[in-house]
Amino acid sequence: MLVLSRRVGESIVIGQDVVVTVLDARSDLVRLGIKAPREIEVHREEVFLELQQANRAAASPPAAAVEE
Repeated sequence: MLVLSRRVGESIVIGQDVVVTVLDARSDLVRLGIKAPREIEVHREEVFLELQQANRAAASPPAAAVEE
């Protein structure tokens, strides 16, 4: 994992198209702004994990279909 230090108002660039900017920083909270093309999905980790779980559940055949 790459670890970087940034101050409020400073940014990092990921690839050619994604810019992450520190908007606010407090003792236990950091607000980030993310600029990315529409085709790149950006999610909070907990939302991403829920989407993965929902996709796995949708892709799995129902138990009754497997038994037949």
